[in-house]
Amino acid sequence: MTILETAKITSKGQVTIPNRIRKMLRLKEGESVGFSITKEGVVLVPCQVTVKSPYTPQEWQKIEKLAAEKGKTFTSAKGAKDYLKSL
Repeated sequence: MTILETAKITSKGQVTIPNRIRKMLRLKEGESVGFSITKEGVVLVPCQVTVKSPYTPQEWQKIEKLAAEKGKTFTSAKGAKDYLKSL
């Protein structure tokens, strides 16, 4: 494995990706990177992070219906899911 650049780890465990590497990977500010460990070391790859809803489309319909009415509130997603299952 050829080492192109090096960087130091801060006290908070952070590393600045060298500019040359950011350009090679076409990384822009605010984008995400993924890390994988191989026999040779750590692999860094650009990636997109997407948020997955904890609710199904059917559950969202029920939630929207309930939200339109005044009534029950929940302090956690689990409590809401359990209530939706009971409907």
